[in-house]
This record gives sequence, C-alpha cells and structure tokens, in this order.
Amino acid sequence: MQAFPREIFGWTTAQRSRHKARSMVPLAALILAAPSLAFTATPPLAAPPVAVPPAAHMARRPARRGGIIVRIPDSAPSIALPPIDGPRDATRPLVVIDPGHGGHDPGAQNDALDMQEKDLTLAIARAVRDELLKTGRIRVALTRDDDRFLILQERSGIARKMKADLFISIHADAAEQPDVRGATVYTLSDVASDREAARLAAGQNRADIIHGVDLTDKSTAVSSILIDLAQRETMAASARFAELLHREALPHFRFRTPWHRSASLVVLKAPDTPSVLLETGYISNHEDAAWMATKDGRLQLAKGIAAAISVHFARLSTRR
Repeated sequence: MQAFPREIFGWTTAQRSRHKARSMVPLAALILAAPSLAFTATPPLAAPPVAVPPAAHMARRPARRGGIIVRIPDSAPSIALPPIDGPRDATRPLVVIDPGHGGHDPGAQNDALDMQEKDLTLAIARAVRDELLKTGRIRVALTRDDDRFLILQERSGIARKMKADLFISIHADAAEQPDVRGATVYTLSDVASDREAARLAAGQNRADIIHGVDLTDKSTAVSSILIDLAQRETMAASARFAELLHREALPHFRFRTPWHRSASLVVLKAPDTPSVLLETGYISNHEDAAWMATKDGRLQLAKGIAAAISVHFARLSTRR
C-alpha cells in the first residue's frame, strides 16, 4: 500500500491520487524530462505563516511555479573592525576595551545628575586606552569610539576577529539599593554566583533581543565539547586576571564586597579570549557617579586597570 506523507491526510481523494501517481514516476525520468526542475515539498493546503523578525532585511527571490517561496533574512553585514592604537609591532599584546551600551541603548541612568551609562563607559574606556598607550608596549582598540549600538556578540566578536589577547567590557550599572558603591569584576560562569549576578546577566543579555534576534546559543552538538574545553581554560585565565585586577587597582579605586562575581554574560562568552566585565562603580549612587564623571576619577580608574594589564602581560612573557 502506498504510504502517504503525514501532511496530506487533510487532502481530498483526488489530491491523494495525483500525489500517488507522481510518486510512482521514476526519479531518473523526472531529471531527464526536466533538468532544471527545482525539487520542492508539496505543501499542505493551509500552511502556517512564516514568522519573520520585523527589522530583518529580506533577500528577494524570483517567483517560481509549483512550490512555496520562503524568503530568508540576509546575513548581517560584517562589522567593521576598529583601528588599533599603539606600537605597530603585531607581536605586541592587543587589548580590546568595550564601552558598554551605546546608541539607542543608554544603559543605566542617573536622572538627578543627568547621566547615562553609555556616555560614562565611553569616557572611561578612552581614559584606559590613553593610559595603556603611555606604556608604549601594548596595542589597544575600542569596540566603539562613538555613540553607536553593538549587539553583544559583535562586541566579543570584534575581539576574536582581531585575535585580542584580552577583552575588558566597561560598565557602570545601577543597583537596587542607592547606597551600593564600588567596583565589581565579573567573569563567565554557567551558574550565577548570587542573585545580583543573575540579575545583571539577565539585564545585560537582554540587549541582544532588542532587535528581535537572540544570539546567545550558536553551538552545535558536534563542536560543543571542543568549545567547552577551550572555554574552560579561557575562564580560568579570566579568573586569574580578575584577581590581578583587584590587587593592582585597589590603591586607585574602591571595590565592593564581594568584589568578584560570576554570571552567564553573553559578552564574555568568547571561547578563546580571556574576558572580564568591570563595573567601575554604580551610576545609581550619587557619590560613585559624580566621581566617575570627573577627569581625576576616570584617571584613577585608568591607572588601576592599566597597571593590572601591564602585570598580566609581563607574567605571560616570563612563562614563554
């Protein structure tokens, strides 16, 4: 007895007969008779609508008889890589600094001081870049040097494409309690270290869904084991740098207690680039926000971060 596909049980007897007749034609005969024939599955009578993100750019396909045309969103254009400042020697270590938020995503805000996180993080990132360039030994790039929006995987993707040796994402988040102050270093973990880390991860990761695109899970079953092994080593290197950052920066600015937290942050998920997210302070705290907004406050942040980076690469050079 001829087996029918599951979807045709809603068809009429005449439609089933025509399908059966077509299925009995040898495949070779079809190819010889119509070499240019495009093979498409015959649809059910009431095909469900295809959901398409409203912001996606759609590729135009020519009309074709005898099948459904499914227009697939165009691939996102490759993000332009930022310029690299510092020595032209490609063997020198490269640090990619990521000013959090930007464009239509302002991040946290302090309305009383008329301050937005996206502006503060960019000013701090520039200060860190300038301090690192003073060493003459480290190359530096910013994921953004203006007020633009980047999705989270573009930020870490820039570091990977540039083969960065270290990735630092700069933030100045808001806390639920206005009296919370001080810097916090976040490293990647599949499990959040506490409730606040989970809250931060949920808020930061949501930035990728603003455009209706969720990019948080791209691993395939085949490559997941290899990626996991690489990421475990990267996570260990990130945790070592976090310890170093706390030690070297403590003379320059204050930290919260506990100062080190872990969370499943998308921006830190590059499997082969040591990465940390540094909350330089809390924009929701008037004292923290006012201090970070000053030139001296940003200079102290930059000095502490640059000192840790310099020691980090000095350690690596002695191991080689």
